[in-house]
Amino acid sequence: MPPNGFSEEQAPFAFEESREHVSYLSSRIVRNRVFRRIVLHAYDERCAISGLKLINGGGRAEVAAAHIQPVQANGPDIVSNGLALSGTAHWMFDRGMISLTDDLDVLISRHANDPDGVRAFINRSGRAIAPQRAFERPHPHFLRWHREHCFKQ
Repeated sequence: MPPNGFSEEQAPFAFEESREHVSYLSSRIVRNRVFRRIVLHAYDERCAISGLKLINGGGRAEVAAAHIQPVQANGPDIVSNGLALSGTAHWMFDRGMISLTDDLDVLISRHANDPDGVRAFINRSGRAIAPQRAFERPHPHFLRWHREHCFKQ
């Protein structure tokens, strides 16, 4: 045996392993499938925060339709309560690391552990990219709700 007490032999490797299956019943609020389509169309399938427009190999946009006031908080499935956000931007928005002023300036929480990294992720203007048509833009009511209930000042 080697002086450090460890053997040089490798443990047997299992190539296939059976896993336990678990069944469960869940309950959640039904989301309107049209919401995604109208929000992504309003933002031209571009992330409102980063400005990136990424389309995967299947032709599907790599952005999500995020609710400003979430469904769980009775936020409606209307375009003015939505933002097209990439996965990272959506995660930051939902967790209150970023928010928006009524003029769509991006706010960064002082609780963000890497504010310079977050700033680098935001498009150069520092403002969210807004839809062309005024009625599709984020409504101040929902933005205020997000700042008051989600954003970590």
